[in-house]
This record gives sequence, structure tokens and C-alpha cells, in this order.
Amino acid sequence: MAQLITGSICLSDIPNDKIKVGKNGKKYLNICISELQNVSPYGDTHTIYVSQSAMDRQAKAPKTYIGHGKNYAAAQAPQAEPPVNTRVSSGSDDELPF
Repeated sequence: MAQLITGSICLSDIPNDKIKVGKNGKKYLNICISELQNVSPYGDTHTIYVSQSAMDRQAKAPKTYIGHGKNYAAAQAPQAEPPVNTRVSSGSDDELPF
């Protein structure tokens, strides 16, 4: 089964010089989508940035991050319920651990 990534990009963060006009007159932006090593606090599993030229990569130019994404299956999975504290308190402060 193919993996589907859903996400969003910030159009105002796209540098105009990276937008290329094709022979058909349409505008294109080359992007890279990279899997994150750790899932973000928002559940993002991927990051999206503007593709770099070989010269930019050689010069170690900073990447222009424009968005994020999630694995679609993980985004649709039900979230685990937080654990329920089943301990019954007697109302006494004597049970405090300190």
C-alpha cells in the first residue's frame, strides 16, 4: 500500500526567485519532502522545503522551510485516551509522598 502524506505550505514564505515559469506558461516550484526523525508536538511526520540547487547544497545554504505534513494513516488513527486515575482519595493529606 502506498504511503500518503497530507500537509500544508505557507505560500507567503516561497521566495519569488524559486518560482519557475514552464514552457506552458504555468508557474512551478520544486520542493523536497523529508521525513522527520521525531514526530513534532503537533503530530507532523514530514517537513516541506524549497529544493536547493547543487551549488546551494555545496555552499550549505540554509533551507527555506515552507510547510509540514503528516502520514495520512497516522493522522486518521484514533488518538489514545489519557490514562484515568482510578485511585480513590480518602481526603487526608497523609497520603502525600513527601
